[in-house]
Amino acid sequence: MRNVVIIFMLLISWPYFTSAQSKKEVKKNNIKATVVTDLEDGKTFNNKKTLFDKDGETLEETNYDKEGNVEWVRKAKYNKDGDVVEEEEFDAKSKKTEKRYMKYNALKEKTEEQVFDASGKKLKTHYYSYDSRGLKSERKTVDASGKTTAIRKYTYQFK
Repeated sequence: MRNVVIIFMLLISWPYFTSAQSKKEVKKNNIKATVVTDLEDGKTFNNKKTLFDKDGETLEETNYDKEGNVEWVRKAKYNKDGDVVEEEEFDAKSKKTEKRYMKYNALKEKTEEQVFDASGKKLKTHYYSYDSRGLKSERKTVDASGKTTAIRKYTYQFK
């Protein structure tokens, strides 16, 4: 019976756990941080913590494992248009593992994402293309030597 109650509680709260607050809601309600907690096998633990700036932009995300230990932290910086221009990822011991720089075109579409390791060595660059509707159509990944290592295509179905 206890398991049925737990499953029922998880099912009715599922929309809350799976939907994040929009930037507009965060700004309107002056939300500084959100914490998502999970209940599994009678144990409650933090799943994720998110810190926001005054404009509702995500400054920092922290993900936790099922024991409540930090798995990773991601910090972001934004330009005046609200586009992420820099991201840093850290491991559980606060050691930087990766850094990314993003570039955008005049239409505010991300066109490039450079990825560096903890020492600052360039690992790869993602180049993004868009169709005439402004929908992302391709992401091409190029390694540090300039060799294309992957191409991801995006296709859409319309009503």
